[in-house]
Amino acid sequence: MAGSHEERTLEGVTVLVTRPVHQADRLCKLIELRGGRARRLPALEILDPEDSTIPDEMIGQLEHFDIIIFVSVNAVRAGMQRILYRRDMPRNLQIATVGAGSAKELERFGLSVSIRPEHTYNSEALLALDEMQQVAGKQILIFRGNGGREYLRKSLEARGAKVRYAEVYRRVRPDVDPDDLMPLWKSGAVDIITVSSNETLMNLFDMAGKNGQPLLCRLPLVVVSKRAAVLAARLGFRLPAQVAGNASDDAVLAALESWYQSDARAHESI
Repeated sequence: MAGSHEERTLEGVTVLVTRPVHQADRLCKLIELRGGRARRLPALEILDPEDSTIPDEMIGQLEHFDIIIFVSVNAVRAGMQRILYRRDMPRNLQIATVGAGSAKELERFGLSVSIRPEHTYNSEALLALDEMQQVAGKQILIFRGNGGREYLRKSLEARGAKVRYAEVYRRVRPDVDPDDLMPLWKSGAVDIITVSSNETLMNLFDMAGKNGQPLLCRLPLVVVSKRAAVLAARLGFRLPAQVAGNASDDAVLAALESWYQSDARAHESI
C-alpha cells in the first residue's frame, strides 16, 4: 500500500535508478511509497572475478590478519560466500566496514562489526576512526571488487600497516545499445537520476552514447559524494548535482526529497 498523503513527497516524479539489479529494490520501493515512479536502468553489473586464485589464497590465510575490511555490500556478499564455502571465520579477527549497509549485511552471516563510521560512509571516515590510527605492523586484508580507489590502502600503508587485497568480484558496464536508451533522455521521460558511484556515473554516460549524452546532461542528478558531483560537472551536466549524505537508500531518498522541494519552490517563484 502506498504511503499516506503526508508521505507523498515525490508525487509525480520519475526517478531513474541506476543501482545494480540486486540492489535496486528497496530504493525503488521507497520512491514509489512517496508517490514517485522508479525506472530501473542498471549502470553496473556485479560478476565473479575472472581469476579467483589470489582472493582464495588470502581467504585461506585469514587467521594471519589482524583486521579485515569490507568496502561495500557487494564485497560482503561475494567475500562471505567464498569464505564460508572454504572455511570458518577466525574468532579473533577485527572486522571493519566502510558503511552501515555492509555492517548490516555481515549481521546476516552472524558476524558483528567492531570498526565502522557512524554517519559518513567513505574511506576518509573509516580512516578517521581511533581504531585505525595505530596500525603499524598490523596485517590488514581489504575485500573489494576489481580496481577502484587506492586511497584506503595507501593511507594504511603510510601508517605502517601491511595491506593486501581480496578482489572477490568485478564490476562491468552493461552492454546496451545507446539508441535503445534515447527515449529515456527525451523531455518528460525522467525527472532525475540517482547514481551511487563515480564508476556508475561514467558507465551511464558511456551507455548514453554520443547522441544521447547532450540530452542526458540536461537531467538533474543525485550523487553520493562530492567527488561524483565534480565528475558530473566535468562530464558536462548542466545542473549542480544534489549530494546525498551517504550511499544508503534512506540518504538518497532524502536527497531526492530535498531536490524536489527546492525544484517546486523554484517553479513557484517563476
